[in-house]
Amino acid sequence: MAYVISDECIACGACIDECPVDAISEGDIYSIDPELCTDCGSCVEVCPTEAISPE
Repeated sequence: MAYVISDECIACGACIDECPVDAISEGDIYSIDPELCTDCGSCVEVCPTEAISPE
């Protein structure tokens, strides 16, 4: 199951560099491509607003 980013995202960029498969896309609110996400959880650990959770 892929991770998702909620509306709590402040687009700080902390998660982008943590993703080993480049599944996170920038925008007003970042998004995670479920086809690329490997469920490693690296992004969850660095998110300052706890906006990332399992789908």
